[in-house]
Amino acid sequence: MSKILIKNIKELVQVLDANVIKFSGDEMANLSTIKSAWLAIEDDTIIGFGDMIDFPEITDWNDLEIIDASGKMVFPAWCDSHTHIVFAKTREEEFVDRIKGLTYQEIAAKGGGILNSAKKLQNASEEELYKGALKRIKEIQLTGTGAVEIKSGYGLSLDAELKMLRVIKRLKESCEITIKANFLGAHAIPAEFKENRRGYIDLIINEMLPIIEKEHLADFIDTFCETNYYTPEETNEILEAGIKIGLIPKIHVNQFTSIGGIQVGIKNNALSVDHLEVMTDQDISDLSKSEVMPTLLPSCSFFLNIPYAPAKQLIEKGLPIALATDFNPGSTPSGNMSFVLSLACIYMKLTPEQAINAATINAAYAMGLEKTHGSITVGKKANIFITEEISSIAHLPYYFGHNQIEQVIINGKLMS
Repeated sequence: MSKILIKNIKELVQVLDANVIKFSGDEMANLSTIKSAWLAIEDDTIIGFGDMIDFPEITDWNDLEIIDASGKMVFPAWCDSHTHIVFAKTREEEFVDRIKGLTYQEIAAKGGGILNSAKKLQNASEEELYKGALKRIKEIQLTGTGAVEIKSGYGLSLDAELKMLRVIKRLKESCEITIKANFLGAHAIPAEFKENRRGYIDLIINEMLPIIEKEHLADFIDTFCETNYYTPEETNEILEAGIKIGLIPKIHVNQFTSIGGIQVGIKNNALSVDHLEVMTDQDISDLSKSEVMPTLLPSCSFFLNIPYAPAKQLIEKGLPIALATDFNPGSTPSGNMSFVLSLACIYMKLTPEQAINAATINAAYAMGLEKTHGSITVGKKANIFITEEISSIAHLPYYFGHNQIEQVIINGKLMS
């Protein structure tokens, strides 16, 4: 039985009651903290916290590790609800193409983009994929991430999609970090099905999903509902098929155009709709009447030089928002959530408090983990990080480019 007591915390951030599952609208500006605080962890669980005035007696704790956090802050670990961490190779050649003036769509049209990653992944072994993804998992842990959703979608064939999902399952079993698996077989139309879209959709529904159900390979089902990818009608059919086998729906949507995908997500009670760089008034109005979590990916906008999602407008309409990295080899080769917060504050004009809420409790909600992650709450997972000595909460997004996280604890264990 492991026990950790952190004392003299300058500020304990995101202290919430267990009944708080997300923040919406004006609530997102509020961030509950305790100054001069302590936090107690037993095994993998937060068991207590409070003001140093009420510092607990510790005579009954044997083998107790005490951490003095004087001048430092403690946060719940980030929750990253949108990544593609399992991939075979990087795509820096496309980065150079964009520098030379090609657009995301033009690169895709000449065989780049998702199809490029799919070709490379199909030729990679499961062991190669596992080792590469494990390295990236360790990287994101050290920058404060304690829960992550990993999507398939770079396979685009029966064998390769299943290979990706089996790698994710293996990561779940071997990593301390909490991992959710998302089946994104409908990420693009494979080249060999260019003239037979129906054939690939049938492959997803009739061949991939039954094996996924049998082997318990996924928690979510996802589709890229976008011009030149999947139509709203196709998206609806694929999501409904996933729902039938117990998968929770999500959608990649409104990255470049608004074609009705958000409404499909609402109809199917999607847990989240992700990207949202292009939004109409109707999209926002419809979302405001639902329980769907809008998830925004500012580092994708940064890297591709495309518009940022209208975060402030969503909040002003009473909506919640979550933030995620979209870590992938093509459009966001970074899993650094602290950098995502900086981008959200600089380009989306979120306050630090709004950005922290979006990256913790709301991001946990976007993964179905709001009861166990995303806040400092008794009974939740002991997934936290301790900063360096910093002057204020705003210093975290302000001092971008430098990892201000000194120690990370995942499931009650110090990461290194």
